[in-house]
Amino acid sequence: MTSELSRSASVREAAIGGVPAALADLGRLVRIPSVAFAGFDRAEVERSAAAVKSLLDDLAFFDRVEVRTATIPETGVEGMPAVLASRAARNGRPTILLYAHHDVQPVGDEDLWDTAPFEPTVQGGRLYGRGAADDKAGVMAHVGALRALVAALGDDIDLGVNVFIEGEEEAGSASFAAFLHENADALRADVIVVADSGNWDAATPALTVSLRGNARFTLGVRTLAHASHSGMFGGAVPDAMLATVKLLGTLWDDDGAVAVAGLAERDAATPEYTEETLRDEAGLPEGVRPIGRGTILSRIWNKPSITVTGIDFPTVRNASNTLTPELSAVLSVRVAPGQSGRDAYDAIAAHLRAHAPFGAELTFSDVEVGDPFLADTSGTAAAHARAALAEGYGTTPVDIGIGGSIPFIADLVGQFPAAQILVTGVEDPHARAHSPGESLHLDTFRHALVSEALLLERLDREGLGTAD
Repeated sequence: MTSELSRSASVREAAIGGVPAALADLGRLVRIPSVAFAGFDRAEVERSAAAVKSLLDDLAFFDRVEVRTATIPETGVEGMPAVLASRAARNGRPTILLYAHHDVQPVGDEDLWDTAPFEPTVQGGRLYGRGAADDKAGVMAHVGALRALVAALGDDIDLGVNVFIEGEEEAGSASFAAFLHENADALRADVIVVADSGNWDAATPALTVSLRGNARFTLGVRTLAHASHSGMFGGAVPDAMLATVKLLGTLWDDDGAVAVAGLAERDAATPEYTEETLRDEAGLPEGVRPIGRGTILSRIWNKPSITVTGIDFPTVRNASNTLTPELSAVLSVRVAPGQSGRDAYDAIAAHLRAHAPFGAELTFSDVEVGDPFLADTSGTAAAHARAALAEGYGTTPVDIGIGGSIPFIADLVGQFPAAQILVTGVEDPHARAHSPGESLHLDTFRHALVSEALLLERLDREGLGTAD
């Protein structure tokens, strides 16, 4: 099968030829509204897991393919279904673990979408739909790369391959640590590829070498025993919104930089990135200034941020002349690499308690923390990955940080400390993951699929010896 073409060229040809089928399967996955959040239909997540299992079964490559769950230790509740596949290594070759997730973010306000969220739509070289980029494209990059490897090499593959397609990443990965512990032998690998990140731009591939951690919690603020007439008592007693506005205002300085003692920053150089690029990629209008200090990428990659992502308060429609006694707000804190998520949460909780105005009563609930990630890229797996990315994209890859968080990577490091971890992805800066109008750049997907297939072939051919 490979007499006329080299192994690498055969795999590359098979990968390119398999892109249309991979995109068709991606469209079928996007049609499944697999939201793992509480209050959504679990059956859709189960349907999505079954669809992913079918894709892996059809490869006829693995020793076993299963849908599995783990119990969340804190609650005793069954976690969302994940798909686990494994094939043992042969002849001394390493084992690679391919990770992605098949659950997606909720749609949010459908009026903000130009296309139906769960109807895959191609426009302007992009595939629109919830999960089209994050992270069902990651699932299909793995599947497409494996298809190419099998099509080109048949049974002449010694590389061990494990696949873990999670079903609750967007909802917090509550059963992730338990799943790792219960399935450690089936997941154990020398190299782990996490396909859930982004690239420098649509044409330039990247390895993600740092990620911020996170601390998310619900803040309750209470100032009154019951609601009161705003005319009868306004001006003498504080309502909960007044206290909350003053309290939240202490979290940032006049430049919008975080002003909480105990939140750390990382001192590391960043590539050039202009304000014009920021405006284009983030949708920042002219006249609205960026916040923070230092280089733009240092603010995103290496410094903490605090965002109020939700608030429970009477809506405009239901507004009345009332002093509201209490409210709840969700705060999302991004934690600089080098500081634990728990330490960051403790610092911000202490700050809020110390600055509560008018003696307002505070409560903290639904606390979730995750640690940052700093990659060790000195191993040969990173060198193999850079070479495969350069060949697949036709452009030299770059090392980047990401302002977002993938907290479970810390669990992977803890469970498999000797593994070399590669964080890759199919997103470009215009993917709008988590937002209305999420989309996948089709050329980026093609390059990512080809690059991963080439990485698998290199690891199968050369193992973890010295990379070219």
